[in-house]
Amino acid sequence: MASAQDQELLPDQTEGFKVGEKKTMDEYHKLDADDEAMQRYKQSLGLGGSGKDLSDPNDPRHCIILSLTMDSEGRPPVTIDLASSGSEKTLKDKPFKIKEGVKFSMTAKFKVQHDVLSGLQYVQVVKRKGIRVSKDQEMIGSYAPNTDQTPIYTKQFAEEDAPSGMLARGHYTATSSFVDDDKKRHLEFEWSFDIAKDWLRPRI
Repeated sequence: MASAQDQELLPDQTEGFKVGEKKTMDEYHKLDADDEAMQRYKQSLGLGGSGKDLSDPNDPRHCIILSLTMDSEGRPPVTIDLASSGSEKTLKDKPFKIKEGVKFSMTAKFKVQHDVLSGLQYVQVVKRKGIRVSKDQEMIGSYAPNTDQTPIYTKQFAEEDAPSGMLARGHYTATSSFVDDDKKRHLEFEWSFDIAKDWLRPRI
């Protein structure tokens, strides 16, 4: 049985939504060639191209998260490199600063291999002094394995506003998870950030 913390990092289910039947690559290719709607759906997954499959037979991972980048006003992009094994383990100890009230967005880069990835979502839980202050989730979508025509997928999330005001300033910890329709977590990591009055303000 999943713990409360494990449940917290799973996406909230939309009422009335049902997960579709899973299919292998071969099954998708064999689906109704004469069905126009099905052809459009297969093309949206990237199944209509003829590129070379880049799946690594020696790497069993289904989805490989390469990086997460924060773009914000008045600041160069800040990228969390997740491509190297274990690189996510030190992020919590290296907080980055966010100016209060600034608009920012996150962009994920990732690869898919071996089979169609269904319903990938990004889930983020933010806490301050151990108390949850927010939970956000972003639907990334369903994707076919990458090919040499599209070697990497990129998804920009909806723009957000950083908290503002004296009470909002301070240190926050966050746990992020990339999870699919089967509730399989492809990556989970902790990181931290400081909300400050200005970009150059020392850590509070």
